[in-house]
Amino acid sequence: MQLDRLKMFRKKNGFTQEEIAEKLGVSRQAIAKWERGETIPDIESCIKLADLYNISVDILVRNIREEADGDGKYVFGCSKMNSNGQITLPVKCREIFNLKPGDNILILGDENKGMAIVNMGSFSEDELC
Repeated sequence: MQLDRLKMFRKKNGFTQEEIAEKLGVSRQAIAKWERGETIPDIESCIKLADLYNISVDILVRNIREEADGDGKYVFGCSKMNSNGQITLPVKCREIFNLKPGDNILILGDENKGMAIVNMGSFSEDELC
């Protein structure tokens, strides 16, 4: 685990060590020790931190960046599908790909390779088919 990431995500989200400690039910000293690399958080604390920062545990604990070195590839985090089958794309994703309410989105899928979402902009559904 790259422990400097713990401090970076805390600061990026505008939290103090005290606030994180309170939200996780641990001491401020535990947070300070994690950030200094003296100890590491347990898996439950990692899950809570990832949820708090709206990122995946992989992004929190592994050397995965939200934007990979200017190569145009991103890891935006996770979204949950609601009971209606809808997902909300993270704000950063919508900003980078200029997605606006009312835009048509083309969903592509390959059972072996996964899914892709393509912004079709303001084209009508009739124009897409």
